[in-house]
Amino acid sequence: MSVEPLRPPAPVSDVAMVVQTLRAAFDSGLTRDLAWRQGQLAALERMMLENEAEIAEALKADLGKPFGEACTAEIDLVAKEAAHARKHLRRWSRPQRAATPIAIQPGKSFIEAAPYGVTLIIGAWNYPFQLVLAPLVGAIAAGNCAVIKPSEMAAQSSALLKRLVERYLDPRAFAVVEGDADVSTALLALPFDLIFYTGGERVGRVVMAAAARHLTPVVLELGGQNPCIVDETADLAVAARRIVWGRFLNAGQICVAPDHVYVAASVEARLLDELKQAVTAMFGPDPKQSPDYGRIVNPRHAARLQALLADGRAVTGGQADVDACYVAPTILTEVSADAPVMAEEIFGPILPVLPYETLDAPLAAINARSPALALYAFTRDTATADRIIASTRSGSATINDTVVFMANPNLPFGGVGASGMGAYHGRYSFETFSHKRAVLRRGFALDASIRYPPFTKSKLALLRRMA
Repeated sequence: MSVEPLRPPAPVSDVAMVVQTLRAAFDSGLTRDLAWRQGQLAALERMMLENEAEIAEALKADLGKPFGEACTAEIDLVAKEAAHARKHLRRWSRPQRAATPIAIQPGKSFIEAAPYGVTLIIGAWNYPFQLVLAPLVGAIAAGNCAVIKPSEMAAQSSALLKRLVERYLDPRAFAVVEGDADVSTALLALPFDLIFYTGGERVGRVVMAAAARHLTPVVLELGGQNPCIVDETADLAVAARRIVWGRFLNAGQICVAPDHVYVAASVEARLLDELKQAVTAMFGPDPKQSPDYGRIVNPRHAARLQALLADGRAVTGGQADVDACYVAPTILTEVSADAPVMAEEIFGPILPVLPYETLDAPLAAINARSPALALYAFTRDTATADRIIASTRSGSATINDTVVFMANPNLPFGGVGASGMGAYHGRYSFETFSHKRAVLRRGFALDASIRYPPFTKSKLALLRRMA
């Protein structure tokens, strides 16, 4: 592919002007109209589908992302989210009736979904289109304006995103602001009405602290170590394929990938063999040559991952070429519970496997950590699955698969505790970007004097009974 020169980002001084422009559009009432929102959602859907090849090329340049992954996890996911929201928007937007107590009768009570206003969406580099545009679907559907800040680490995707958004979406309401940490700092200093951030816990704390200065609500999609449990009843061949697929998708650079596997000791050897076979079946004897295996975003992250390869023994993989941003899909065994690879989110193609004697051990280890963004378990035993779900906390839980829960627009996606707060996808995106506004409508008839002073003893008693 021919990589075009990147344009320099807008000066930090221009950021406030961008926000002022969007504020004027929101205050004008532009985004309130449902037909306008549906038109913007349709335009976003077209944007993804009509530019499939160019988007895939940008993702290949930034991440070595295979075409199939670019289509399914970025292009199709965003297009389907936009189509789903457009189809259901009128139903989602209808005011909900609420009961009205007798004390304030006659009257009608409603809950309406009101837009917040001007929102800020800060995305991550591992899915540079999905992680800003899927939240944008919710912002559009709910009637907000949005400033979109893509990650500068995926520079080709960021530049393309800016060009496409300016071409397809209403520039009065939506703007892409490119730049480094200084630009993000400038944005966070401004008074937005809601901030949606996807990334790591450390920066998430910075975002939340900046939002607190303006009392701005935040949605934080973070991460952490996602555990996976495989018990002795599981179909090991199927479990291995699904674990390998979920762990090495996007070269492991995905926040919901299984980070480590606890396996019943009695089936550890068999599972390790199945995992090794699954890696070879998917990526061949030399994954570096596979068109279906991606690359690490930059040499710095590749070097970080290379250092983690020393934690344990590689059953398969273990190779790294830092300059080529390549780390082989690696299965580690003989890993200690306090090894660096077990300490923080790996965010790369390394999978430690740890044996256990009784289920109490992995459950205790999971509960000793901050709640995970995603938890996985493979078992044929319903009681075991129920116990794992009931005994742990996580943003999501999936039994007998990995990652695919994100393809269901009827499920919320989000973390809990240190893995995040708030949720989106499908209707949950609309609700996240909507303020639940209480509305009471009354007439002028039956203006009972009982509510007004002066209060006699009997009048107050009657009023209190009615209230």
